[in-house]
Amino acid sequence: MAARRTAVLGTVLTLLSAPALTACSGNSEDDVRAAAQAFLDDWSAGDPGAAASATTDPDAASGLLEQTATDLPGATLRAELGDVTVEDGTATAAWTATWDLAAAPDWTYDATLQLREGEDAWQVVAAPTVVHPELGEGQHLLLARTLPERAAITDAAGTPLFGPTEVVNVGVDTGQVTDLPALASALSAATGVAAEEITADVQAAPPGQFVPVIALRRPAFEAIRAQVFDLPGAVFPTETRLLPPSTGFASALLGRVGPATAEVIGETTTDGVAAYAGGDQLGLSGLQRAFQEQLTGTPGFTVSVVSADESTGDAGREVAAVDPVAGQPIQTPLVRALQDAADGAVATQPLPTHLVVVRPGTGEILAVSSNGAAAPGNALSGQYPPGSSMKTITATALLSTGRLTPDTPVACPGTTVVEGREFENQDQFDLGTVPFTEAFARSCNTTFIQAGLQLPDDALAAAAASYGVGSDWQLPVEVFSGSVPADSTGTTKAANTIGQGQVLMSPAQMALVAAGVASGTPAAPVEVVGGDPAGPAPAGPDQAVLDQLRPLMRQVVLTGTAEALADRGEVYGKTGTAEFGSNTPPDAHGWFTGYQLAGPQGDIAVAVLVEGGGSSSVAVAVTDTFLGALG
Repeated sequence: MAARRTAVLGTVLTLLSAPALTACSGNSEDDVRAAAQAFLDDWSAGDPGAAASATTDPDAASGLLEQTATDLPGATLRAELGDVTVEDGTATAAWTATWDLAAAPDWTYDATLQLREGEDAWQVVAAPTVVHPELGEGQHLLLARTLPERAAITDAAGTPLFGPTEVVNVGVDTGQVTDLPALASALSAATGVAAEEITADVQAAPPGQFVPVIALRRPAFEAIRAQVFDLPGAVFPTETRLLPPSTGFASALLGRVGPATAEVIGETTTDGVAAYAGGDQLGLSGLQRAFQEQLTGTPGFTVSVVSADESTGDAGREVAAVDPVAGQPIQTPLVRALQDAADGAVATQPLPTHLVVVRPGTGEILAVSSNGAAAPGNALSGQYPPGSSMKTITATALLSTGRLTPDTPVACPGTTVVEGREFENQDQFDLGTVPFTEAFARSCNTTFIQAGLQLPDDALAAAAASYGVGSDWQLPVEVFSGSVPADSTGTTKAANTIGQGQVLMSPAQMALVAAGVASGTPAAPVEVVGGDPAGPAPAGPDQAVLDQLRPLMRQVVLTGTAEALADRGEVYGKTGTAEFGSNTPPDAHGWFTGYQLAGPQGDIAVAVLVEGGGSSSVAVAVTDTFLGALG
């Protein structure tokens, strides 16, 4: 009887326990999917330790995943789990790997994970195929990038403006220096780099390190070779850089290629990453920076499976390849002859000097030049008082009223007083009463102040806006469009009429104003042929106003303040002397803005600024040299 009760109890316990066992085992496919997903999630999140802990051999798996991170530096993984199959304590999970490779296109392939049922959970089998289906024991991946040639930035004729150029890096090998003060002094005398700077850099560097001093094109180096070549500690490694035709050639627009030039060219990079870094990292500027991605194109790559034992000489087996895609060139409207003439002209001035050339009717920037003393970006984005070159705009406002014509008699006293402040002409010249044409040609400040004060407060800003001044130009390289306030009164309004006060302009915008007068159809600036418009075209003044304004500007050249240009063809212009700063007497910039019709390079508009030039005569002289170089 006792035996029977025991048997019945055992049967009952068995029946009661069966549902509990079924509940613990759960759904095998769901468990496998959860285990595979957890492994892939940890790996994708950059936590190989956590991923490896869920495998059959955590140590082996951890080494495998860490090796993969080394093989694919900077890469990130996106994993998509696919179908799962389960059979007798083993399982297979299909998945798709997508590697976001640094400086290369994505690499995608299909793979599988093998899983085994453990005591507490399913585990991923730690095998090389976890990483790639063709990876075996004792092997790893080898990634090699293939870099396309950097595309060209071209001039208006389609000729590339940057080319591989030999550069000599003048520098110091700290391990070879015998007399640092003497070396620094000699290098400074030859290169212009401060001896104190050279000394500090060498002292901060460890023994045997190369310390750069200056990089010179081969001809420039040959000019100082005799001064530096035999100096103990001086060394001169060479390299190839992607450079424009001459130092500073249109640098405000084109920009520069930074010190990592070998990588930028895409020929000698070791890992392929540097060539496709951002513009800031490579020291790029201008169009080189704005179009970095388009110019570099897309690199290609190969992935091979190779032996971890380098002594085998295993060349590996390629498992993936993507061809590089060449970059797309950028065409600028730059005209080589105009740029060369502009560079030659600004080089005649020791003071910071800028010259910008624009095509009337199109707004195309044909040349932009700054000399070595100037900050080149200021040719496009600098903000300066324009002085009397502003009178082109003020005259536009005055002529637009209809109450004044070129023949209208106007007073030109030596001085005039506004709210207790005295304004004067240069050296207080007094013309008496003269036609407005003469007052314009001789740049009579008092005439413009007296007449300008009669204008509505917003009239000057409206006239400026008709030429595009104050526009929010959307350009790859910034152009300051100028600023003319619409609410100035009293002495500030008086000063604004002669380009002082609160008025600011860039050389580029003043060239655009002159171009608008020349063509009758002001245009937004163009830096790249076929690029996106910088903004809507300015409305422009009435044609009747322009018909009166052009003879005024012609008279400036024939008998006025720019008479030195009278033999340079059909030239129109306006000079400017713009005071700035707090010195007594104040410092002044020199300006010339104007245009030449039917010249050797067709119709062109030009603006010249000599910073601190003292008077407009220096700007006229630069303009004369520029136009003379054109023939």
